[in-house]
Amino acid sequence: MTVLDEIVAHHRRRVGDDPRLPGPLVDAARSADPPRPFVQSLTGPELSVIAEVKRRSPSKGDIAPDLDAGSLAEAYAAGGAACLSVLTDERFFGGLMSDLTAARAASGLPVLRKDFTLSTNDVCDARLAGADAVLLIVAVLDYGPLCELMGLAHELAMGCLVEAHDEREIETAIEAGAQMIGVNQRDLADFSVDPERAVRLAKLIPQDVVAVAESGISDPADARRAADAGYHALLVGEALVRSADPARAVRELRCS
Repeated sequence: MTVLDEIVAHHRRRVGDDPRLPGPLVDAARSADPPRPFVQSLTGPELSVIAEVKRRSPSKGDIAPDLDAGSLAEAYAAGGAACLSVLTDERFFGGLMSDLTAARAASGLPVLRKDFTLSTNDVCDARLAGADAVLLIVAVLDYGPLCELMGLAHELAMGCLVEAHDEREIETAIEAGAQMIGVNQRDLADFSVDPERAVRLAKLIPQDVVAVAESGISDPADARRAADAGYHALLVGEALVRSADPARAVRELRCS
């Protein structure tokens, strides 16, 4: 069993154990305050940064287990981040839904709930916690559920970062109607990083789709390579969380 298999199995058990009926949750999510525009915030003329609040990872262990999500989000906003990504998986990434709420309130920025979204309830929980977008990973969703969850998110006026790792997954994302595609350079089976993946796959993403390069981006040179390949945005976590000056680190990536 790979790390990804273990993570997904855990989340499928969680979904199976959830006694809540989707209907009332969907109604509550429809009645929530309108989300902030996530996808639209990444379409400016300059390279955008989605700055991530991340406590730990299965591959690196603890990164910043005691971080203050609100303070970190404020620093990201001061550095010019366009949006935030907040890990909410607790078992494997040490994340908390309260991190998302605190980061959104402190920064004023649109926020992605970065988690393993598998069900209608997951999407609704994200919206009710204040998330403006959700992560949908092609590698863990069949085509039907991918389309269904994307449709619900769009009904709730939320963005969807549809994550792909190879040519086939990008084709699936495009066929499903993704408005925003992220190319994750990290292999979710063994968590190794291929620093050439984003550049190699960039040409497959249509120009009218917001393209996001994820993982393995740590400095302005990496950012420039992604921008030159045609990416609209970067999703950066570890390098920013570990930085002594997160605002400056965001600013340097934007100015690459």
